[in-house]
Formats: sequence, C-alpha cells, structure tokens
Amino acid sequence: MSEALASTLTHLEALVGFDTRNPPRAIGTGGMFDYLKANLPGFRFELTDFGAGAVALLAVRSSPRRLFNVHMDTVPDSPAWTASPHVLRVTPDRAIGLGACDIKGAAAAMLTAAACTTGDAAFLFTTDEEANDARCIAGFLAQGHGFSEAIVAEPTHCEAVLAHRGIASVLMKFQGQAGHASAANALKLSALHQAIHWGEAALAFVESQAHQRFGGLTGLRFNIGRIEGGIKANMIAPSAELRFGFRPLPSMDTAHLHAHFRSLADPAALAHYEPTFFGPPLPAGDVAAAESKRLAARDLADGLGLPIGNAVDFWTEASLFSQAGMTAFVFGPGDIAQAHTADEWVALDQLATYTDHLIRLLSRHD
Repeated sequence: MSEALASTLTHLEALVGFDTRNPPRAIGTGGMFDYLKANLPGFRFELTDFGAGAVALLAVRSSPRRLFNVHMDTVPDSPAWTASPHVLRVTPDRAIGLGACDIKGAAAAMLTAAACTTGDAAFLFTTDEEANDARCIAGFLAQGHGFSEAIVAEPTHCEAVLAHRGIASVLMKFQGQAGHASAANALKLSALHQAIHWGEAALAFVESQAHQRFGGLTGLRFNIGRIEGGIKANMIAPSAELRFGFRPLPSMDTAHLHAHFRSLADPAALAHYEPTFFGPPLPAGDVAAAESKRLAARDLADGLGLPIGNAVDFWTEASLFSQAGMTAFVFGPGDIAQAHTADEWVALDQLATYTDHLIRLLSRHD
C-alpha cells in the first residue's frame, strides 16, 4: 500500500467516524469541520452555517480559479448493516463505512493531496446534498467567489462525467365527490380514479419520449412514488394526493414538461400541482448552451489529463455550478451502485487512483 493511500484511509477512518446522516440534518459547525481545518495547514477558511444542518467550509490556498466540491453528509444507515456504519473496516480490496463511497473517500483524498502539494487549491465541503435542499451551493454561488471551474466529487469510477439528467419532484392533489361506491358515476367522481387516470396518461407520454437523446443518455426517466387518499372500499374517494418525479435530459425543456404533465389531468379534478424540487441537468441551459458547455467541460478534462466517462442517470450538484456559468464536471472514486447501500464500500484501487490524480492536479501551477 502506498503512503498516499495509507494517508487517505487514515483520514477516511476519521471522517466516517463523524455522524453526518441526513436526515436528521443534525450537523453543526464543530467536530468534522474542526478536523478538516486541522488537516489543511496553510489554507484560509470561510465557515458558513445556512441552518437546518447545511454547513459549508470553503478552504483556499493561494489564488486558484478551480474549485473542488465534495458533500460530507450521508444517507441514513439501515438495520441491514452488519457492523457499525461509523467504524471504517478495511479489507484487502475495499474500505467499508457509511459515506466511504458517497463521498467521504474523495474528501479524505483531498486532505492527503493538500498535505503533500503546494499548488493553488480550493475545496468546498458541504453537508446538505442528500437533503434535496441545496442551501450550501446556493449560498456559495451568491457570493463573489471568483472561481471559473468546478470539479464535483461523486462516484464516477475516477472518470470525468460531462453530462447527467436533471431531477424534478412534484406534488399533485386531486378532488372528487364523496358518495356511495355503487353510484354509476363513481368512476368519474373518485379522486383516486382521477389520479390513476393521470398516471396512465403520464406513463404513456413518458414511453413516447424514448427516442430522445443527449450525450449518450436516452429517454425521459419517470416515477410515481406515492398515491394515497380515500376512506374505504365502499366510499368514493373525495381527495387523493400523488407524488411523482422525472429526470429530464439536458436537451429537454423542464417548464414544458411540467406544463404537459399538468395538462394530462382533468382540470375539474386537479386541485393542486406543485413542483417541490428541481435540480437542473448537466450541462445546464438550452440545447445550444448545453452542448457548448459540455464541450468546454470536455476540453477542461482533457487538459487536466483525466479520462472521460459516459453520461450518467443520477443527479449531482455539478449542474448548479454549470447553471451559474462555471465550467463543471463530475469526477470521483467509486461506483454509484455502492452508494446508499448497507455495508457501503469503495474499492481501494479507486481511492488510490483518485488520490494520485489529486496530487498531480494540485502540484500544477495553472
């Protein structure tokens, strides 16, 4: 095992030991942040608490134009874990612990690389990515930060990912008219029936978009996550609530998609349509702007000597940097298939490769 990998594992053991589960969003400004600052000598720091467990630490050395971003919050653990999720276990080929893959392993490598280099460097550590409530990135971007490039750490097999889907969540409410289920017009009066009819139309529309393409991604991803309402089997449901989400390609118009999904409901039955979360695709912008940004990110990754991977279906905060006009891509160790799982793990060779890349990049003076 190389000295660099050993150092990264030492940092990862410490970082996994800090409980940053989100929810419950009980993350403060001490503890883990004290550890990060103590292991970044020669950096200047700006620590900001945005509330509700959203804390950001910007660490800067010299005058970089490129920012490395990594989120430090994790999903909750589950009873399926076979040992404590906050105690790192290292086997001959993997490191196991909550957040080891998503994505504290990258943060540990950043500490290692910072300690053995002297080049310009900037790290933004955040704690709200798993909450679908991007206070940290929004707060950072609202400042006069002065950075033009962002490399966001997520599990990408140590390949630069230039494009991914957006993500949107919606709450819909349907209204009906309570009555006896034997009524001839029960099919139309039931709010639950109206929600189901909407679902059938929405699924048909999504299937019709299978031909759409961008950067290796195809079609529109869609999921009805929950339908609830009604009282009992022999009563017409007077109300129903439905939650769904969709993941558009960078080339798709999200506002148009919202309008279309809304139009699929019977206007007399639709009581409420509320987008509850939106994260833009990567690259962000209209079709022409997205392709231009993708090419700029490709040129940046090429110039940094990083291998370029395929576009991915999962969402990352790289799109927020792209939306703000920065050249951004995703690059980190591990496999997304291991994220959010019991006994979450990251391969040691991925940690070693990522650490070596960071050391090389932070040794540059550009």
